Amino acid sequence: MTTLRLLSIHAHPDDESSKGAATLARYADEGHDVMVLTCTGGERGSILNPAMDRPDVRDNIIEFRKNEMAKAAEILGITQRWLGYVDSGLPEGDPLPPLPEGSFALADTDEATADVVGVIREFRPHVIITYDENGGYPHPDHIKTHAVSVRAWLRAGDPNFHPEKGQPWVPSKMYYTHGFIKSRFLALHDDFVHRGVPSPYQDHVDNADKWPDLMERVTTRVDAADFFHKRDDALRAHATQIDPNSWWFAVSPEDQRRIWPTEEFELAASRVEVSLPEDDLFAGIDPDHQPENTPGMVSDAARQEYAHSDEVYGTE
Repeated sequence: MTTLRLLSIHAHPDDESSKGAATLARYADEGHDVMVLTCTGGERGSILNPAMDRPDVRDNIIEFRKNEMAKAAEILGITQRWLGYVDSGLPEGDPLPPLPEGSFALADTDEATADVVGVIREFRPHVIITYDENGGYPHPDHIKTHAVSVRAWLRAGDPNFHPEKGQPWVPSKMYYTHGFIKSRFLALHDDFVHRGVPSPYQDHVDNADKWPDLMERVTTRVDAADFFHKRDDALRAHATQIDPNSWWFAVSPEDQRRIWPTEEFELAASRVEVSLPEDDLFAGIDPDHQPENTPGMVSDAARQEYAHSDEVYGTE
């Protein structure tokens, strides 16, 4: 088997385990090189597990989250890198408070892009996964992650962009993960209803009209059911972030296999020929051949980000 490489870019530790983690574990198990790039240390994230809301945890949150990330990576069978930025926190209130000085969301976009490009040129991924234009949800660090990921996709293969960051590398495909897929939650909820069991997703269903059904944007469904247990274990590894008694684990991996055995992605950009829909993120890729360094934009959202990029790249 020829080894392929996949880079999944995330804002905070735990994001990699809640968004497409079973797919990462599947490809790692198949022998491919899978890396997670975590942009911030999650320093300002809330402690969401009551059992971990203790003074010793609060006073050492950075070390706790580093250790949790290392444990999750080991469970998934992947490698992980820190980009080195500081968590911006999720601003709350009306009006919203300003973001903290020195945080990732306020970082210079060109400098952050160059840092991501450096990782891409070193790791040389064939596939990149990042967030959609809404960040999966509108956390400022998620939106920043989207912006620098798309720019890095455009620039990693440009020898004139920060040549000190390494030899140019041209990734073949870029995918968005949307995080919340309404159709999936409705399917899980319906199974509880059919079995006459109270549904932990009732609140989601009651507010379903407020959420778009992003299935209409999905191009690629990866069968990852064999690795749902690893995804759940990786989530639990983030003990400060995830309550093991929460709704995240309301449906067993076995029932999820029966109801919804896939993880969903949107092909945002491709420099290789594709045939949609897909069931494999590596479909169409020749690992021994770098594609031409074109924008390769597929989705409207990616095109819009490309149009707003400060790089003059010409037209497709």
